[in-house]
Amino acid sequence: MEDKLFNVAGKIVIVTGGLGQIGKNMAREFYERGAKVAVFARHVNPEKVQAVFPKEDYAEDRMKFYAVDINKKATIEAALDAMEADWGSAPDVLINNAGIDTQPSAPPEVSGPFENFPEEVFREVVDTNLVGTFLCCQAVGKRMIKAGKGGSIINVGSIYGMLSPIQDIYKYKEERTGIPFIKPVAYSAAKSGIYNLTRYLATYWGKKGIRVNTLTPAGVWRDTQDETFIANFTARMPMGRMSHEDEYNGAVIFLASDASSFMTGSNLVIDGGWTAW
Repeated sequence: MEDKLFNVAGKIVIVTGGLGQIGKNMAREFYERGAKVAVFARHVNPEKVQAVFPKEDYAEDRMKFYAVDINKKATIEAALDAMEADWGSAPDVLINNAGIDTQPSAPPEVSGPFENFPEEVFREVVDTNLVGTFLCCQAVGKRMIKAGKGGSIINVGSIYGMLSPIQDIYKYKEERTGIPFIKPVAYSAAKSGIYNLTRYLATYWGKKGIRVNTLTPAGVWRDTQDETFIANFTARMPMGRMSHEDEYNGAVIFLASDASSFMTGSNLVIDGGWTAW
């Protein structure tokens, strides 16, 4: 039986940060389900693209790559123009996944106490995680409206945008090195703004058929994470483990498809129970 409820075949789907850890998995899932996937990335390096999306596995007419700096409106518009020229239509789905975060391995100049946190780093993180999402929503939403087709916009949030970081998780860094690691304010401030941007656009575009929702992930495992960090983090996680990078695929398919046709302005939390405490 054909699965019409979760069907995304033929949809034009944009994934920003589509060469990154979570984004590449989302892009692959949509492609495997028959969608046309536009991967937006700051640097479209042929070697990186080949490593993540081998040419022999992906048809060029359904998987395309565009160099986009989401902080620069002109590059977003240029990519959308090229994409519409390639596929003859405005996008159906936008996944605002691109973002930057500060990992425990970060140098002290970007992970020190709030009182000394650099203004330029704060602005860079907010520009990428919040302003970049705003610019992509603005550009894509305008084209969805012009095409009269509606669509789905999925903004990727974070548990640290919903809740304050638990700084005790990172105390071991100072105990080992004498240099404190403080989970920075910039990421939390930027990601918290995503939620009200989502609600604003959901109500603003609701009658135009554009649904806007947030997906909140948590604790994605990376090979750069040390054993102490993982132990501290998972001790706080009700499910007792980090998430796998492909465990958000089902959520974005749901949000992009007719399965969520009456859902807008909502936040779908996939966090292993972190926010249930």
